[in-house]
Amino acid sequence: MSNETAAQLKSLKLHGMAQAWPELVAQARHNEFEPEKFMQMLLKAETAERLVRSINYQMTAARFPAHRDLAGFDFEQASTDEPLVRELHTLQFCESAQNVVFIGGPGTGKTHLATSLGIEAVQHHAKRVRFYTTVELVNQLEAEKAAGKPGQIANRLMYADVVILDELGY
Repeated sequence: MSNETAAQLKSLKLHGMAQAWPELVAQARHNEFEPEKFMQMLLKAETAERLVRSINYQMTAARFPAHRDLAGFDFEQASTDEPLVRELHTLQFCESAQNVVFIGGPGTGKTHLATSLGIEAVQHHAKRVRFYTTVELVNQLEAEKAAGKPGQIANRLMYADVVILDELGY
């Protein structure tokens, strides 16, 4: 019976519930859960599973060059305003529709900071992010124009909350 229920949950695309089902049934037999509490636990498992899948999808869709977070940035080596960078990671600038531009020479951590901002946006603020090197974006726009389909990239970017353009100077 338990395997049939798990299979039905999977067929309904309730993978979080299906995964939690056997454990919750075993716990319910020993602890005598009330039906409402049992259902709340199933819903909590499904919500958590969907959140994890959504974050994984958004991380892939963003196309970050590498996983970089703020914990891995050496503020002592870079001449960077740490309080300002930490404030940027709250993403308040997104709420007021402002841009952020990192300026500095090669090897100063601009890509690292921009990537860490994007990862923070996806993982903790449920934002849709797209990372491009400027050369990559220009090449894609040129290819789109040559194919006679201009505007497709621009339409997709309208749905992004954060767009990161790296290597603007190149």
